[in-house]
Amino acid sequence: MAEASTDSLNRVLTNVRFSELKPPLSPPVLDALTGAGFHFCTPVQAATIPLLCSFKDVAVDAATGSGKTLAFVVPLIEILRRSSETPKPHQVMGVIISPTRELSSQIYHVAEPFISTLVNVKPMLLVGGLDIKADMKKIVEEGANLLIGTPGRLYDIMERMGVLDMRNLEILILDEADRLLDMGFQKQINSIISRLPKLRRTGLFSATQTEAVEELTKAGLRNPVRVEVRTEAKVLDELASSQQPSSSKMPLGLHNEYLECEAEKKPSQLVDFLAKNMSKKIIVYFMTCACVDYWGAVLPCLTVLKGCPLVSLHGRMKQTAREKALTSFSALSKGILLCTDVAARGLDIPGVDWIVQYDPPQDPNVFIHRVGRTARMGKSGSAIVLLLPKEEAYVEFLRIRGVPLAERKCSDEALDIIPQIRSAARKDRDVMEKGIKAFVSYIRAYKEHHCSYIFRWKDLEIGKLAMGYGLLQLPSMSEVKHHSLSVDGFTPVDDINVAEIKYKDKLREKQRQKNLKAKKTLEHQEEKPQKPKSNVNAPAKVTRKKTARQRRAAQTVEDEEELDRDYRLLKKLKKGAIDESQFAKLTGTEELL
Repeated sequence: MAEASTDSLNRVLTNVRFSELKPPLSPPVLDALTGAGFHFCTPVQAATIPLLCSFKDVAVDAATGSGKTLAFVVPLIEILRRSSETPKPHQVMGVIISPTRELSSQIYHVAEPFISTLVNVKPMLLVGGLDIKADMKKIVEEGANLLIGTPGRLYDIMERMGVLDMRNLEILILDEADRLLDMGFQKQINSIISRLPKLRRTGLFSATQTEAVEELTKAGLRNPVRVEVRTEAKVLDELASSQQPSSSKMPLGLHNEYLECEAEKKPSQLVDFLAKNMSKKIIVYFMTCACVDYWGAVLPCLTVLKGCPLVSLHGRMKQTAREKALTSFSALSKGILLCTDVAARGLDIPGVDWIVQYDPPQDPNVFIHRVGRTARMGKSGSAIVLLLPKEEAYVEFLRIRGVPLAERKCSDEALDIIPQIRSAARKDRDVMEKGIKAFVSYIRAYKEHHCSYIFRWKDLEIGKLAMGYGLLQLPSMSEVKHHSLSVDGFTPVDDINVAEIKYKDKLREKQRQKNLKAKKTLEHQEEKPQKPKSNVNAPAKVTRKKTARQRRAAQTVEDEEELDRDYRLLKKLKKGAIDESQFAKLTGTEELL
């Protein structure tokens, strides 16, 4: 494999202008770059664009926030521009694959002004969460020459539609290749690649190199040139034998910290931090979708955060809701985004000041991608990760990987917010139920940590953790019964019957009471009642469409049954009746990206 390496030398932009690149870019593309405010190349752009434009395959290994999107969009447009013939409506000339809907959408919008410089080239954004039949109809009626999307939707479209002609495809781009493979898209990617001509240009872009990425490079690229663009990060280590700066994938302007505290104090430390930085734009990462839902319901109830814009985003939300959340947060000058790792990769959200990792990621490689949402393109930014005392080895683990963290002391001014959280749960059954689901989902996800020798779930102090979630009573869990996990530190609320806690939504509560009454009636019946004979002469019953509030109320019994089902499945998992993958599918904890 050929080698081409470059260093940023403590600056994001090089002295190389786009107009100076060889082979030269076409005037329409240069005009589009100038119109978007781009004059000088970043290192990855200066190294990659000439190679792809010279019909070389590339495997690009660069830090997050380094300008990778333009590094493949610009040469892609140039390659399509040089095509000898105007493409027919269903003749696909280029394909860009990225792991998530949000990233695919971002690439599509970045590429739009450049695509508009081409004649008769129709782009098509193909992502999950939308009606596939609508996508297919649009392709049939309008055509598609450039496909940008997620592997699942691209695979489905190619499987169902024989109308697409791939024989003259010029270029394939795989963005965030490591994430594509981590998310289990190997089968779809292999199928897509098998449909494409071998005589094409291929660009593989990734912030981390793994064995799977290397295998994909060998299978999909022909004698590729590797482009490595690294930042310099000085790692202070008195025991290190060399004083030379070590290469790192961390953004240059990033200040990285960690805060160590007990589980029951984490919420108070988080809220204290958010309250002191309400003028900033902050992203807070949680382990699971249920955790995002819970804290999204709890934080607005706290006095110190009144008036602070809070937006939630996770992979189990509907696509339209995800797009709305991302758009609204991007437009804010200050505010808080609560999210899972669905917002960890590739997304360019402007003006992010702080990254808070309330829960460390299951995959340590994701740590870099999370903090990479700030300090982008030469700007400064800060990040902090909250750790439990028994997780302190994670700091040394990251240091060895070239990610040094400075210690931040717990705030002595932090108010104990647990009473406020419990008060919110006592006033609204929805908050209470969300808390239990978040607690259970967190423990379940914790068991799947890649660094299980650091994040040992059997060392979890369940009592302190439940206290930190503001639970009113400790739920009965097999982990506690069979593994003797510590319940010390938990003080249950004894003066309340959780069964009597009502929903704030009166219609939802009315439906719950109706369900409880029906359940009691059913339990007291000794035998199944006979079905009444239908009266053919009786007037037909008029069915009225339920209102939104009625539909939410109808969800009550389903929510309760789902919670019971999760507990039963958890027991089956511990007994070995089902494995982890089956458990994830049955409980819906796999994020559909």
